Amino acid sequence: MTLQPLLPWWALVLLVVPLLAFTVWQSVVAGRPGPDGAPRPGAPRAAWLRRTGAVVLLAVIGIGPSVVSTTTDDTVTNVDMFFVVDRTGSMGAEDYGTGGDQQRLDGVRSDIVGLTEDIPGARYSIISFDSQASRQLPLTTDAHAIESWAQTVHQEITLYSQGSLTDRPLDELTAALTGAAEQNPGNTRLVFFLSDGEQTADGEPRSFADVAPLVDGGAVLGYGTEDGGRMKEYDPDVDPADAQYIVDPSQTGADGVAPDALSMIDEDTLTELADQLGVPYVHRTEPADTAALVEGVDPEQVAADGRREITTYRPVVWPLALALAVLLGVEAWFWARSASRPVVTTRRPEVRR
Repeated sequence: MTLQPLLPWWALVLLVVPLLAFTVWQSVVAGRPGPDGAPRPGAPRAAWLRRTGAVVLLAVIGIGPSVVSTTTDDTVTNVDMFFVVDRTGSMGAEDYGTGGDQQRLDGVRSDIVGLTEDIPGARYSIISFDSQASRQLPLTTDAHAIESWAQTVHQEITLYSQGSLTDRPLDELTAALTGAAEQNPGNTRLVFFLSDGEQTADGEPRSFADVAPLVDGGAVLGYGTEDGGRMKEYDPDVDPADAQYIVDPSQTGADGVAPDALSMIDEDTLTELADQLGVPYVHRTEPADTAALVEGVDPEQVAADGRREITTYRPVVWPLALALAVLLGVEAWFWARSASRPVVTTRRPEVRR
């Protein structure tokens, strides 16, 4: 048994204490004779005792005696899934799929949808990065929003590209994981880093090792091939079918023609990143089942270990409310009797002179 007040304590005190003090005072003075020895006018002591009891019952109901109940939520899995998605120009390289002519982002789309379906009822978030990193979707249970984002994601606008570094989403991911851990410390947190690992900007990427303690599982998913793939320029105002392939001016031949640029996967960088996060690295070359990527995360097991248990409080006030109703009923009966009694008036005898 515990207490769950129906009102704030201060409001309960302001409501009950004056009423209780008044009824107790009236109960004390009601039985005392007046100065002339006659009973004092007003309700008898028994009536004030009933009213005192009613106030006491009201106070006990207000403090909310409750029974603690622990239930399991079957609608939401206590798993937080973070998708960190590379949107740099190289993710538009065409070396994915059975024929090797699909964009790497096609693999990202397929895997995000598959992973979302593998753990239904989780909370999902997307952080994307190109020249900058941003949280595209905060943690949400709306799987349709995640899938819609995945189906419409595209590479960054080529004109604005500033090269790529794998540590660009580090700050956003750190903030997201820290916030999730503070809000729901018992949840399982999964991170899926989807990238080709290519780094074309100056500088050495920072390590993700500091966020590893906040990560319970996930994977680094690598896209691309060692042979590489060509990339089309991306401009939202240009039809993709009409877009030109990006050229590599550093390979310009004697004829002055620059060949199409090729982007190759950097598995060494991706493997190192996976080691820093404490998750496996998986090379994704074509659409495939994603269930194996989360086989170590069983939503049923998460429920069994108590991290999906929800504590509720069931107020136990009906016996008190019943007793209060009885007292109020008795009070109403006495009031009705008092009101139905005829008023007796005493006429003074006439004095004749």
